[in-house]
Amino acid sequence: MDPATLAARLASSVVVPLVKKLFVQEGAGAGIVDRPVRISGLISFRGEKRTLDERDLAKLGDTLVERALRTCGPAEQPIAQDERIAVAEAVARTLHALGSIDIDDLHAVRLGTREFAALLFTAAPDADRGLSADGARFHAALVETACLHILHFFTQRSTFVSATLVEQTRQLAELSARMDALARRFPGRPSEDAAFEERYARDIIAGHNHLTIYGIELAHSPDSWPLDTAYLSLQAEFGAVADDTDPPQPALPAELALAGRDRVLLRGVAGSGKTTLVQWLAVAIARDALPGKLDGLRGRVPFVLPVRRFGAAGFPVPDEFLSAARYPRAGSQPSGWADRVMSEGRGLLLVDGIDESSEDEREQLRHGLRRLLALYPGNVWLLTSRPSAVRENWLTAEGFTELMLSPLSHEGVAAFIQRWHAAAREGATDLDRLDQYEHTLLGAVRINRDLGRLATNPLMCGLICALHRDRRGYLPRGRRALYDAALSMLLERRDRERDMQITDGIDLTQEPKVQLLQKLAHWMLVNGRSEMDRKVAVSTLAQHLPAIPNAAEQGGPDDIYRHLLNRTGLLREPAPGSVDFVHRTFQDYLAARAAVERHDFDFLINHAHQDEWEEVIRMSVALARPDECAYLLDGLLAARKGARPVESQHRKLLAAASLEHATELDPAVRARVHRYTRDLVRPTTLEGARALGWIGPIVLEMLPDPTHVSDTEAHRLAVTATSVADDRAIEYLTRMRDRPSMAVRSQLAYAWRRYDTERYADEIIAHLDEDALYFPVSNVSELHALRRLGGRPRMQISGMFTPSELIDGIVAERLTHLWLAYDLGGSLAWLSAFPQLRTVRVSSRVVAACTGVPAGIEVVTV
Repeated sequence: MDPATLAARLASSVVVPLVKKLFVQEGAGAGIVDRPVRISGLISFRGEKRTLDERDLAKLGDTLVERALRTCGPAEQPIAQDERIAVAEAVARTLHALGSIDIDDLHAVRLGTREFAALLFTAAPDADRGLSADGARFHAALVETACLHILHFFTQRSTFVSATLVEQTRQLAELSARMDALARRFPGRPSEDAAFEERYARDIIAGHNHLTIYGIELAHSPDSWPLDTAYLSLQAEFGAVADDTDPPQPALPAELALAGRDRVLLRGVAGSGKTTLVQWLAVAIARDALPGKLDGLRGRVPFVLPVRRFGAAGFPVPDEFLSAARYPRAGSQPSGWADRVMSEGRGLLLVDGIDESSEDEREQLRHGLRRLLALYPGNVWLLTSRPSAVRENWLTAEGFTELMLSPLSHEGVAAFIQRWHAAAREGATDLDRLDQYEHTLLGAVRINRDLGRLATNPLMCGLICALHRDRRGYLPRGRRALYDAALSMLLERRDRERDMQITDGIDLTQEPKVQLLQKLAHWMLVNGRSEMDRKVAVSTLAQHLPAIPNAAEQGGPDDIYRHLLNRTGLLREPAPGSVDFVHRTFQDYLAARAAVERHDFDFLINHAHQDEWEEVIRMSVALARPDECAYLLDGLLAARKGARPVESQHRKLLAAASLEHATELDPAVRARVHRYTRDLVRPTTLEGARALGWIGPIVLEMLPDPTHVSDTEAHRLAVTATSVADDRAIEYLTRMRDRPSMAVRSQLAYAWRRYDTERYADEIIAHLDEDALYFPVSNVSELHALRRLGGRPRMQISGMFTPSELIDGIVAERLTHLWLAYDLGGSLAWLSAFPQLRTVRVSSRVVAACTGVPAGIEVVTV
């Protein structure tokens, strides 16, 4: 039995009487005080009011252990009988550290259960010495349970400084009540459940703790790297501000944006890192290695559910979760186990790739999701999707918060490049060149606008790094050239430059490999799939091999399939018997190549209203000859009998979004696209304004002049323009910089991190009216730029800084209001460096404690 689960069974009626013995009784006349109370002055086993000695403390520890063990049957005992006394003594020694920690009750409550327990473990480092692994886990679980009730007990004392801790008190009370409810409803889990969960956690770690990093390959390693080495924290956005009342919420690291949210729909473009985030969450939970802000997910069971594997039946029922995810041990799960996990509210459902279901299946998928939400309350859900696959507010009625993964900022791109090269140095022989490549590439992405437009997500950054090294510092320009070069690197130069010997008797050049991979990608496109059965893949290859003699003469379809799987780096078998592409982007590109070579333009036009075809059509425009490109774009603009208005609009906007990819195009066709879409890029809602961002930089040429429109429309236009992460947006935004509207000013200030820091500071930030406006600062460059502009009275700290960096970077005499979106750690006494500061706003989800606040500064939670 899992000791942490066992400890969770202890109801407050058992633990609270024991906890109360640790502290002195309140005397007559006790009441609310105006400052916190030191914990060392409250305990009952030290000082003049001592009512408990160390022998009593040992008895208390023994009682806690005995009551916990009583909740399970003989087969579920987490420790051997002869270790019971040792664990009880360890618990007593740890609780004795309450007398030595130098914090007050206010600080303790704000730390939270896990961090407060960690403080005790640090103060009594040898408490669990000599215990077995199970004994140590049991000891830790019991101490954390005791800490939960200790903190709750603090909040119930009449002398507690309650006015500033209403929210923390409520959360602790809810957590205590939830544990009581679990203890009443679920007196125990079968031992086979616990054993299976431990094995399942190990398999989650083994199966998901890796990432593919393109272009980094060691002689004796696969094309993947440990997740904890390669993972780069992503930023998530909450959307534009809806009115003039408040500035936008800052973008936060995705893991922090998820904190405290039970239902989240996370949108992100292809390659933005959605699946990576899903993997990271699953592995962190399985390892019990979550950051403190995600404590609410501890102890949950992660179910990683790729939508592409659901099939026509739609959302699986709990007992089919593991088989739907192609988990190899699905057949060995205890009968009814997943149903019990979901019924107990212990599940974390990571539903990856809503966009990988067909448009017709999504309503059925939502219906199945609603049914599971109603049947199994209390679980945590994270769904991912490409932005345009489902409309805004698709699941708002079901209580889902919608977040959007941000494009990588300039600093994010730089961090990725540095991390990529650090990983590449492991085992590399070209260390000097790698140092040079890193330096030149960091400069190139800052200077080269076209390159900067491509390097907006982890996938594209990885490809750029790989190609830059592979081509010794030379980079192709444009998306098509980038993908062609990537295919060349992966399909031909990869093995040759690694001096790989022919091991399977097959030696194919690049073009036959591309042709065969295109056949598989085209089958997936036609059949609306992003994964195919291995037998279907082999059959598809068998159908086309006779037309490719260079491949047919080297082996049969099974042999060729194994060669493509093992030697191209583009295919993988996510589960026995199935195959997919390592990334959907490669599948879309190869499908587009196949469609153009087959002259399937009418076929593309007929499906253009379906969002899963967007990337294929845009890439087809890039690959097509001028006359083919004109035919395709005209087909997107043409009226279609029986088409719904929303489908017609989508086709026209797709034509606009494809313009930037056309290498050569008749000017008359380009003008027609502009004429047909001019009115469509005048958004009438904020949702529509955000949705137009997917069109890309070309939308900036189509947006109306914002100079003479209303503030409401100007705000919508600002939302659209700032969703385009290209410095060409700055010129358009300058025409709105003098507007007094708070919503417009906030949107312009909020977008700073997406553009060149100095240019945006001079052309936008410097001109914004300062009145009541919080200026966001996400990195040191922005901090210095704002100081160069003379500082601002209101600042929003939306990045990780040290107090000393803020003291040095902020113009102290000007600052009157500060918004801390991040927990900078430790006391806030450093705020005394700002003599005019009167108000500090803190984001409740990310700031854990506000100790040491100087007198005269008001703390406001938002």
